[in-house]
Amino acid sequence: MSQAADELAFRIETLLGPRPDIVQKRMFGGVAFMLRGNMLCGPMKDGTLMARVGPDLMAEALARFGAQQMEMGGRTMKGYVEVEADAIEDDDVLTGWLALCEQFVGTLPPK
Repeated sequence: MSQAADELAFRIETLLGPRPDIVQKRMFGGVAFMLRGNMLCGPMKDGTLMARVGPDLMAEALARFGAQQMEMGGRTMKGYVEVEADAIEDDDVLTGWLALCEQFVGTLPPK
């Protein structure tokens, strides 16, 4: 992982705190944070955040500063947004994104 991704992963881990229902899993050449086995979010190499918000929260997510539809390998990732690194420099803003992700992912059955 890049330094930017490592730093964001550390911030996410710190803000989520020690929780038995959240683990880190190696994915996409980095790590993803998993809530009960479902992907919650993950830092990208350039320090952007991949946030899983689901279809119902997509409009709310895209209305936030620095958010855009997530694309990977030229494909649109439904239910995911990418949040620019400069939009999540503040821990309170990042916490808000984590809460939005958990609002959706928390409704999914455990894997």
